[in-house]
Amino acid sequence: MIRYFIRLAYNGTNYAGWQRQPNAPSVQQTLEEALSLILRQQIRITGCGRTDAGVHAKQYTAHFDAQGDLPPGLGSRLNKFLPADIVIYDITPVADAAHARFDAVHRAYEYRLTFQKNPFQRDTVWRYPAAGRPDLAKLNEAAELLLSYTEFFPFCKSNNDAKTMICTLYRSEWVAVPEDNEYIFYIAANRFLRGMVRLIVGMCLNVAAGKITLNQVRDAMEKQERLPKDWSVGAGGLYLTDIRYDITE
Repeated sequence: MIRYFIRLAYNGTNYAGWQRQPNAPSVQQTLEEALSLILRQQIRITGCGRTDAGVHAKQYTAHFDAQGDLPPGLGSRLNKFLPADIVIYDITPVADAAHARFDAVHRAYEYRLTFQKNPFQRDTVWRYPAAGRPDLAKLNEAAELLLSYTEFFPFCKSNNDAKTMICTLYRSEWVAVPEDNEYIFYIAANRFLRGMVRLIVGMCLNVAAGKITLNQVRDAMEKQERLPKDWSVGAGGLYLTDIRYDITE
């Protein structure tokens, strides 16, 4: 068996997330079925992590094992076979022990927030539900506060299977994009907890709206307790944008 890394991107609107589900379409299932059919062998894929229903990936890495060398032009054949909302960038042989999830050392997300109604962005940018727009400086105060911590229980979904809440944040920043009438939240870390980014975005918006204070966020982080008010914002604005490895892909 030879192990391969596969790099891809997808619009998650029509899927119940990356991970295979018993009664709903997933990106993993769609890709496994396509590879199994083309390679004429049963293929199982391990992804670099979960993305929830409706979340997108500009860059996603997975690995799979296959018997023998892959046929020439497999990536092009897959792109013709797969639906339009999934694209394959490349497929590369790696060491037998290389792991798309456990060997990843850097992950980055962005969250796109718009302040105008746009029917062409309905599922790919999240529209802020209140009048006006939040104060960018207050959003960044809340985002920057998190860089002082390494445990993130307040920003993990309750139905999670995480063995540790420890994450190392590398970036947590809001940026205004005036030409697109958007704010974008950028966050990067060595790992993320389930639902973490959407809960962090919601916290920042609640702080900017005066619904919770920075002191309450600080207190929740110090005690590793739930916030007095939390908010998991919509999935459509969230994108996985970067996965990095120390190993040679």
